Amino acid sequence: MAEKKTWDLVSLASIPLVMTLGNSMLIPVLPTIEKELQITSLQVSLIITVYSVVAIVLIPIAGYLSDQYGRKRIIIPSLIIAALGGLISGWSAWQLKDAYGAIIVGRLLQGVGAAGAAPIVMPLVGDLYQNESDVSNGLGVIETANTFGKVLSPILGAILAASVWFMPFFAFPVFCLISIFMMIFLVKTPPLSIIPPKIDVFFRSLKYIFKNEGRWLYAVFAIGCICMFVLFGVLFYLSTMLEEQHNIEGIKKGIILAIPLAALCFSSYITGKGIGKEKQRMKVVTTVGLLILTIANFSVAFTKDIYVLLTAMFASGLGIGFALPSLDALVTEGIEKGERGTITSVYSSMRFVGVALGPPIVAIIMKVSHFILFVIITFISLIAVLISIIFIKPSEDD
Repeated sequence: MAEKKTWDLVSLASIPLVMTLGNSMLIPVLPTIEKELQITSLQVSLIITVYSVVAIVLIPIAGYLSDQYGRKRIIIPSLIIAALGGLISGWSAWQLKDAYGAIIVGRLLQGVGAAGAAPIVMPLVGDLYQNESDVSNGLGVIETANTFGKVLSPILGAILAASVWFMPFFAFPVFCLISIFMMIFLVKTPPLSIIPPKIDVFFRSLKYIFKNEGRWLYAVFAIGCICMFVLFGVLFYLSTMLEEQHNIEGIKKGIILAIPLAALCFSSYITGKGIGKEKQRMKVVTTVGLLILTIANFSVAFTKDIYVLLTAMFASGLGIGFALPSLDALVTEGIEKGERGTITSVYSSMRFVGVALGPPIVAIIMKVSHFILFVIITFISLIAVLISIIFIKPSEDD
């Protein structure tokens, strides 16, 4: 990878790291927020969900705008909006007696900012490098940063909340400012190589892409959604169980939640380094990762033993870490630059769908039965395996 672009990549990697902190940092704090605001478990799960729901709607729009006007021009204002949302949520939690509604408004703004920031990083990496191996390597670094944010989030969230429960809300704008300065001063984006097409021409081009490439694109979108659904749903379950059934709270809980995420971070980095530009290898690695995820979830269905659960979640983290960088590379390298921002943003949007649905659905099912919860998650994971085997049929000429 070109040495002169090292700081560009570091700066870009800071964005998914920060956006992940903005969401995942709250997971270990959710039971505390529930008690402080005197709300239900479903209501507290919506603090995670609303962030993702608004991003789902706006990500494709941000992707289109980035194709038309440039990635950097969309990313920087989006980071500013996200920072303002964090300030609103933090100030509301600090100053308002009935803060839940205002916190939700702040989280909605954070979602607006997240929509125009992290998802645009993937196509920008594709723009920076000409060699597909460099693109895969760069995307592996981005996915690793994203995952490292998930590893750091529960620990950092627990540390910040140990002083004041709403401190994680205030920390997020500070992190955003760091990324803003790095983007302004360290990232040199390549100029738009083509004149952006008119909107009707652009959408005809998208229609053509989905008509010819839809089979594998829809498969990649669905698998990305399922991976995020399982990850955030099970993390929500684990966070609640550690506190309610094992009386494990604070920093100790944050460290335990970080264990499976550390596995995800490790496997993401290794996968990004190893897949190169061979698309068939990407499919195989994705399928193997999803098989590991399925087996790990199935093993948990028959026991509530905390050690079995943590071991299975460690394996799940490895599996998702194998799948995600491969999916990133497939969708980024398989689309031409002119439509890359929009297509990768739809992919990111589908991942956010999984993030949004995981916690509230798990919050409902976990009250019914541990066994039923993990049987359902196993079945969903198995569907992802079948989708990968049947529908992802890459051609090395793509």
